[in-house]
Amino acid sequence: MDWKHLGRQVLDGHELTDKEAKAVLNCPDEELLDLLSGAYQVRKHYYGNKVKLNMIINTKSGLCPENCGYCAQSIVSTAPIQKYSMVNKQSILEGAKRANELHAGTYCIVASGRGPTNRELDHIVSAVKDIKSEYPLTICACLGILKPDQAQKLKEAGIDRYNHNLNTSESHHDCITTSHTYQDRVNTVQTVKSAGISPCSGVIIGMKESREDVIDMARSLRILDADSIPVNFLHAVDGTPLEGVHELDPRYCLKVLCLFRFINPSKEIRISGGREVNLRSLQPLGLYPANSIFIGDYLTTDGQETTADHKMLEDLGFEIDTLPLSEAQVLS
Repeated sequence: MDWKHLGRQVLDGHELTDKEAKAVLNCPDEELLDLLSGAYQVRKHYYGNKVKLNMIINTKSGLCPENCGYCAQSIVSTAPIQKYSMVNKQSILEGAKRANELHAGTYCIVASGRGPTNRELDHIVSAVKDIKSEYPLTICACLGILKPDQAQKLKEAGIDRYNHNLNTSESHHDCITTSHTYQDRVNTVQTVKSAGISPCSGVIIGMKESREDVIDMARSLRILDADSIPVNFLHAVDGTPLEGVHELDPRYCLKVLCLFRFINPSKEIRISGGREVNLRSLQPLGLYPANSIFIGDYLTTDGQETTADHKMLEDLGFEIDTLPLSEAQVLS
């Protein structure tokens, strides 16, 4: 396969066939650098050498009634994590200040649970209004399943983006959770789009899915037209149903990132949870197909030292993109 030619075809509007998509995931390791080069020319066309930094605050931990097999916060998990109700407003504001200091363009406000109560939503709305008045940050909320009126409240408060991951393919969904449906997740993404909020939706790779499932995930997100696509790689936590599952190697993770770039060429592809334990020493190569990363810690697992992330970008010759989403949309 001529991977650079495939990249040029994608830039000309070509959509990958099943055969081409499978070839990406099954790319021989000796062709991996050529594959990355093909994906990079697509990434460079849309984003140059800029990298978007995202930072998370976990505003509510554990106490979740859902039974997601990957999650340490779910009702079926016995993982020894911190459990707490919604943090105070000052903590959310301090997190925004820290994100701004670290040049993270996007601040992600996350809370466990099936969906927010109206009281929790009002708490987030109040904090977001204060953040928006003080910092030039893109604010992304991830609060679970949303009702249309709740989405509208978030939009009016200044929320730029809302994250609700598909996590896996529709056919594999019931193997991961049964407390909500795949369609519930799709509906939430469509709800935030209808409210005028930029949709963020992604996946978790390494949960015993097939390669066909991975291809289906990438295509489903193309159909949903998600603006931002976080690609997580399973960091199996002891005490969860997926404890002990370690299917991934760094080279396959890179091939997955290339596939998502080819299928969603113009979208923000973010290397998310599990990059440190799955990409390991090959983390820098992931930024040739992807153009975004999380810095700092994740929800219940530790991330890489933030200074190491900044050094990695410097060594790559890449530039941090701090432009807020609203301004980026105007320029595009």
